[in-house]
Amino acid sequence: MKTSWRSASLVASAAAVLVLTTACGQEKADTSTGTQNVGAAPAAGGYGTAGAGASPSTGTAAEGEGAVAQSAGQLAVADTDKLGEVVTDSAGMTLYRFDKDTAEPPKSACDGECAKAWPPVPASGAAAPIGIDKSLLGEVTRADGTKQLTIDGWPQYRFAKDTKAGDLKGQGVGGTWYASAPTGKKASAAGGSGGAAADLPGLSTRNDPELGEVVVDKNGMTVYRFEKDTPWPMKSACIGACLEKWPVVEPVAAADTKGIDNKNDGRRGYVVLNRPDGLKQQSIDCWPLYTFAGDKKPGDTNGQGVGGTWYAISPEGKPLGKPK
Repeated sequence: MKTSWRSASLVASAAAVLVLTTACGQEKADTSTGTQNVGAAPAAGGYGTAGAGASPSTGTAAEGEGAVAQSAGQLAVADTDKLGEVVTDSAGMTLYRFDKDTAEPPKSACDGECAKAWPPVPASGAAAPIGIDKSLLGEVTRADGTKQLTIDGWPQYRFAKDTKAGDLKGQGVGGTWYASAPTGKKASAAGGSGGAAADLPGLSTRNDPELGEVVVDKNGMTVYRFEKDTPWPMKSACIGACLEKWPVVEPVAAADTKGIDNKNDGRRGYVVLNRPDGLKQQSIDCWPLYTFAGDKKPGDTNGQGVGGTWYAISPEGKPLGKPK
């Protein structure tokens, strides 16, 4: 039986599924939330493009309608410089997992066009090598009736833009796709177990040596605020193409946070911005939250100071490192 403070916090948050507030100058702000997809933003290329709904032009033998899915065969564990240990198929192609899927119970949320970009790995013919506990291998029945390989409950995929053994082009795409570690967690340079990213709450903090205490999302990616936004009334000035580089942070239940100032007292708080484009965006102290497409791994702060308007955000909602 797997237990963690994260699952306990989600249970606690169920008691407050819907909260309406006038904080931040909104008429209504829905702080109810299911899962967080930090990378949920339409994009035209690069980071954040090949999630559900994307269809790249190149792929593996498993890509496309009616194509015969290629068995993974004897799985292997590859030791990479950037991510530590990652799982590959018998041809050395990286296997990935999707944050929108679930492991308990196993379920795939990648169908249709998504499955063209991310061909599901068939369960048939897959075998565990040294380095992967055989008991972690399983299968899930997809919507089309086929059986997909799972590792510790997580459905496994290849990425159509990986064209040769060792490619990791799917890592971090959309903030939802990650190479699989032998444990089924997200691969991570921190010991190769993926635990550092996989076990974080929806929002938490890390200590940056230059900026101090910085807010991070559930994948450990730095969270930013935009100085052209306004906190009262709360409004985002990042629209259209801006969202390709600065994806919104989707709603995160207050109970699914750690170290965040998430008071909601009617004057300020931890509320959700209902954007005119239909997206829902989490805020801290009425400042909308974003991640940066140019950050490729946890700890990156490539968005810091961009244009003199983008800054990492503190747990109280303050811009870190902004010139006075």
